[in-house]
Amino acid sequence: MPSRKFADGEVVRGRWPGSSLYYEVEILSHDSNSQLYNVKYKDGTELELKESDIKPLTSFRQRKSGSTSSSPSRRRGSRSRSRSRSPGRLPKGSRRSASASYQADLKEARKEARKDMLEVKLTPLVLKPFGNSINRYNGEPELIERNDMPHKHTQEKFHLSQESSHIPTQYSLRARREEIKLKEVESKEEIVVTKRPALLRTSEVTATQSKDLEFGGVPGVFLIMLGLPAFLFLLLLMCKQKEPSLLNFPPPLPALGDLWETRVFGAYLLWFLLQALFHLLPIGKVVEGTPLTDGRRLKYRLNGFYAFILTSALVGACFFWNVELYYVYRHFLQFALAAILFATGLSVYLYARALKAPQDELSPASSGNAIYDFFIGRELNPRIGTFDLKYFCELRPGLIGWVVINLVMLLAEMKEQNRAVPSLAMILVNSFQLLYVVDALWNEEALLTTMDIIHDGFGFMLAFGDLVWVPFIYSFQAFYLVSHPNELSWPMASLIIALKLCGFVIFRCANSQKNAFRKNPADPRLAHLKTIHTSTGKNLLVSGWWGFVRHPNYLGDLIMALAWSLPCGFNHILPYFYVIYFTILLVHREARDEHHCRKKYGLAWEKYCQRVPYRIVPYIY
Repeated sequence: MPSRKFADGEVVRGRWPGSSLYYEVEILSHDSNSQLYNVKYKDGTELELKESDIKPLTSFRQRKSGSTSSSPSRRRGSRSRSRSRSPGRLPKGSRRSASASYQADLKEARKEARKDMLEVKLTPLVLKPFGNSINRYNGEPELIERNDMPHKHTQEKFHLSQESSHIPTQYSLRARREEIKLKEVESKEEIVVTKRPALLRTSEVTATQSKDLEFGGVPGVFLIMLGLPAFLFLLLLMCKQKEPSLLNFPPPLPALGDLWETRVFGAYLLWFLLQALFHLLPIGKVVEGTPLTDGRRLKYRLNGFYAFILTSALVGACFFWNVELYYVYRHFLQFALAAILFATGLSVYLYARALKAPQDELSPASSGNAIYDFFIGRELNPRIGTFDLKYFCELRPGLIGWVVINLVMLLAEMKEQNRAVPSLAMILVNSFQLLYVVDALWNEEALLTTMDIIHDGFGFMLAFGDLVWVPFIYSFQAFYLVSHPNELSWPMASLIIALKLCGFVIFRCANSQKNAFRKNPADPRLAHLKTIHTSTGKNLLVSGWWGFVRHPNYLGDLIMALAWSLPCGFNHILPYFYVIYFTILLVHREARDEHHCRKKYGLAWEKYCQRVPYRIVPYIY
């Protein structure tokens, strides 16, 4: 195996692909198979370079303070260029004469690369992969995110024709003289960008583009926000009926005054603050999240499982002190209303504080429309000090509350049906969902790579979903069994248990394989997995669980959802609402994943789809 010349962590100078300009970079890793170095530029951009494109710092002479040269893009020979001053342009009296040779200009341009600002010209070309990016190309021009550049030097003029916008392109950086020749031969369209090479500020690009709004756009999210609370109450009221059917629709509606109780709202608020206190305890390891657009990594404390243990001890103490947990069942609708009001108030606070958030802290999903951003979330990682509101709500109040509500329903079943022990169906529902929650809390770190954390902001969608939908809809099977008992035979119970374990194995193994690969792709235990390289520097798994279907974790989730509903029997479709809803949710989420991955990986994703044609369920495209 050839020896490597540069070590991990070493600071060197790397050539920008397609140009003769060298910038200071840090060596991140080295691929012994392709002999490519993964390097990181000062602005956070990560690329793969050949060893020949990397030089030690000592090979570059320091720039003299009295240098009288200018970059090739500033040469006097380009009469059509702007004569305005910029930080990268020296006084006119000190510039080189026009008779300097091209080689001398090129040598001086390398020194000029130390400047923070350099005007270059980006011209879309038919793909000609660089030597260090073969098999890495994704078929689309990369928009490398950069959020810490000076704003005042940004001048963009886009004159792309409709036809050229569909040609797979790769930005090419050339000296001014070469660019003039290329202009005569290749194209008359041009993009003039006053910036560092190939670095486009995300906030400025998106300002000129119309975003694809999801969920039906503004009208769709408005109807969702109005309809979800009403639909939730409708389901709970139908479930409390002795004979829920279409003939008894709609169910009797309680008076609005009966749905509000100050004591219940206080109890819910106490529950939320108690989980926040558990989250703030200095226990559990601290990890870093995925890189943000400015290169920063936020830190997260993983103590969700410890919070669950403390909550379990507190519930046990309630039994010991004879606290009436049945109170939660008797006031279930009031607790649902309290959660809805709290989630709505939290959403208002999140949107109000996001109006003052810096541009680089906004969610990629935000659009600028007030209604849409209120729903999808405007700020990506809203924090009060080090307390991350979105990360906390994702797992704590709702998910742990789901388990507590299931336990309350088990006790309510015994009381309502005069049972000495809970039914087998109720035990299965509680056990299955307890395993799911404990698994999620034990593998808490996996949450940091989900779309909820890295893409969606924190608004009404996640606030309502985490604090209302999860605890009050995911516990729907247990709530149904309180009023509609179902005697389950042991043979049927054994089949349901086998189905649950099958779904759990698929779900856990697929997620564990994905998380291990994201954490350390060079792990020897993953050496047998096949991948497809992309231009982002990341690889796509095409074997193992992820070579079976594109989303094996979703497949396992669906199987488990069915196993949760089967203990309720087949007398009514209500307990199967969760399966129907979850299928729609995962199909929609899979479509979102497909859209983002196709946009991010381009042709590499097309190749991946050919290798793994099935999306969620085998033999179903």
